Amino acid sequence: MKHISVLIKPASSLCNLRCSYCFYANVSSLREIRSFGKMKDEVTEKMIKNIYVDLEDGDQLTLAFQGGEPTIAGLNYFRKVTQLVDQQQRQVQVHYAIQTNGIMINEKWCAFLKEHDFLVGLSIDGHPLYHDLHRVDPKGKGTFHRVLQTKQLFDQYEIDYNVLCVLTNPLAKEAKKVFHFLKEQQIKFVQFIPCLDDLDAKEKNSYALTPKRFAGFYHQLLQLWMQELAAGHYVSIRLFDDLLNLFVKQQVTACGILGNCQVQYVIEADGSVYPCDFYVLDEHRMGYIQEQTLRQLFEQDVTKAFMCERPKISKKCLNCPFQTMCRGGCKRMKDAIYVDSKGRCGYQQLLQEFMPQINRILGLLQSNGNKSK
Repeated sequence: MKHISVLIKPASSLCNLRCSYCFYANVSSLREIRSFGKMKDEVTEKMIKNIYVDLEDGDQLTLAFQGGEPTIAGLNYFRKVTQLVDQQQRQVQVHYAIQTNGIMINEKWCAFLKEHDFLVGLSIDGHPLYHDLHRVDPKGKGTFHRVLQTKQLFDQYEIDYNVLCVLTNPLAKEAKKVFHFLKEQQIKFVQFIPCLDDLDAKEKNSYALTPKRFAGFYHQLLQLWMQELAAGHYVSIRLFDDLLNLFVKQQVTACGILGNCQVQYVIEADGSVYPCDFYVLDEHRMGYIQEQTLRQLFEQDVTKAFMCERPKISKKCLNCPFQTMCRGGCKRMKDAIYVDSKGRCGYQQLLQEFMPQINRILGLLQSNGNKSK
């Protein structure tokens, strides 16, 4: 039995917000074609057909949708996808996921998401002030209250969701405020996404995360999180879950956590396929899903070249006690998390604090009746 995951961009880089730190707006601007528009029906049909070629009865498939803003493709697009999946002959267990800014979500969307058991990633930047600073509409107005209304709809419809919080350098100073917000809003699952500089940046942006701030944020967060665990309250923080899975269960649940690139199968709206969401660039195009199967795309020379490409490892990494567990980490995250110009590694600092606490964390999780996801 195998589990295949693909990441689909049904509306390419189209978006109804103008987030100042959007990495995909930057990535798409570096291509010959910035946006491929909305995925056409014929591409959608061939995509599902060719994905299923490599599947067998009993396999699992995750179809995740991202953007830009994927809901711009329209609810009928998603209805068509689920209909096409239902029409396939092979007995495959399908999981659906979508990452959204929440602006277009209404009760019709919620009914659909609930019916098809979508796992939703909802973007909220952890605090009204910082959310509205960067996550603005085309008129420059903040969107916090609109997104919070969507969260309330998800609660009402009992939709499974987690909050995706972009961890900017300024927000990383506010771990207490962020954690208080999570408690206040009864958010049980959160993932902090390091805010990255542009791929072609000549100088660092003020909002791009640094290893120093990364370490400082997780230092505070770990203390707050463990205090809540000790009080019998559990909040799933994705990085902590990934570390527990890695060190306790020997399971890799985060791409790049061991320093090795894995193929993500990112499918753009025109059917072009890329190995990583951070590198949806012309030079990394593996082929087209309407012309080839996933296995055939995996065997392309451009795919192998991407997977074999290794970033330069800092001298600090060679003497690091966690070197074999990290191997330099994700190459796209290196300036946000790992070794900075002064030789400080934010990830090493986190592991030095986290590792000695693992047994205590496991004990608290067990006493709370919770398991790391």
